[in-house]
Amino acid sequence: MATADEGTHAALHSRHRAVLPDWLATYYARPIELTHGEGRHVWDAEGNRYLDFFGGILTTMTAHALPEVTSAVAEQAGRILHSSTLYLSHHAVELAERVARLSGIPDARVFFTTSGTEANDTALLLATTYRRSNQILALRNSYHGRSFTAIGITGNTAWSPTSLSPLQTLYVHGGVRSRGPYAALSDAEFTAACVADLEDILGQANGTVAAMIAEPIQGVGGFTSGPDGLLAAFKRVLDRHGILWITDEVQTGWGRTGDHFWGWQAHADAGPPDILTFAKGIGNGLSMGGVVARAEVMNCLTANSISTFGGSPVTAAGALANLTYLVDHDLQGNARRVGGLLKARLSAIGAATGIVREVRGRGLMLGVELVDPLTGGPSAPAAGAVLESAREHGLLIGKGGREGNVLRIAPPLSLTVAEAEEGADALEAALKVAQSELEGGAAQ
Repeated sequence: MATADEGTHAALHSRHRAVLPDWLATYYARPIELTHGEGRHVWDAEGNRYLDFFGGILTTMTAHALPEVTSAVAEQAGRILHSSTLYLSHHAVELAERVARLSGIPDARVFFTTSGTEANDTALLLATTYRRSNQILALRNSYHGRSFTAIGITGNTAWSPTSLSPLQTLYVHGGVRSRGPYAALSDAEFTAACVADLEDILGQANGTVAAMIAEPIQGVGGFTSGPDGLLAAFKRVLDRHGILWITDEVQTGWGRTGDHFWGWQAHADAGPPDILTFAKGIGNGLSMGGVVARAEVMNCLTANSISTFGGSPVTAAGALANLTYLVDHDLQGNARRVGGLLKARLSAIGAATGIVREVRGRGLMLGVELVDPLTGGPSAPAAGAVLESAREHGLLIGKGGREGNVLRIAPPLSLTVAEAEEGADALEAALKVAQSELEGGAAQ
């Protein structure tokens, strides 16, 4: 349980507001500072302990303070912190070899970046250069980063502060299954309708289209997705036109979905993507991202290029240790087993709670969509109330969705069954508190 004493946090928040941008979002009416963690738990600056069901936005993939990662980082930091890509790095080469093999992309090349945003920027640079076109297909409700280029392909208007872009973006249906004009269709009909929409848009495109970029499960969009096989159906259309498929695996990679190591593998019958982007979980908190592409696409750039910080000795050493731990301990299998139990429990809780419309997702990437208990419409206040109450019950969760009404649940992949039950209990209590507050407010 969190304590009532918030003096330390209040003082830091005051300094934060004085020097950092107004648009820099923080959670909670009274934001908190997290100072340390262990396993699936974290502590704040006032000594409160929390079960972490968000992992720094799906970034703490294995565990907080994982000894294998911290020792690898400390050992490398004691040798050399930085060199840049102008020099060889055995950690970076070994990590690239492993990522290339795991990607499923033939003749793969790997380029390391410092974030998912930078990875998606690089993927767009490759695709537009290779295809000699600035036209990009993206899914509605999508999010691919906060840079100028990435915002230009973001279909979630809540996270798109400008309409200016160097790209011409064409948005297609398919990211949201249970809302919108195709929601009432069967999965097969939904897929057919989305493919027809894609074909129609391509018929209106002005010449060559460079690529389609898609999250297999939309992250910031509220953990939404189309039916399995949808992206494969898209790829068959793309292949006929020579259009590249970029899969944004920043949130879905490394086994988080349980059933697959990559999100694209739920759509694998059309073959692997042309370009894959990753970040977040691979570094377990270290600033690490990257792009995988088949050689002819990766090598299409002709200008000189380096990366000052991408694949640095420290981040590569930590990421390699983290990936080794993940694979050796079958955390993908754990995400499937524990995530399945957690989803079943949350579905049962949701069925008995008037503000829950839908529990969705797979593995340890679960979304709980909330609505107003009286109108049934999307309710951002409900999500905000649950977020606050969950913290009071010792649980950290995230939120997203275009309307800000979806709880995002994505704990480290080493989550135990007991911790899943503990988190579900806390979330159930928080949902009841929030529903009571909303119904009480409406009655006044």
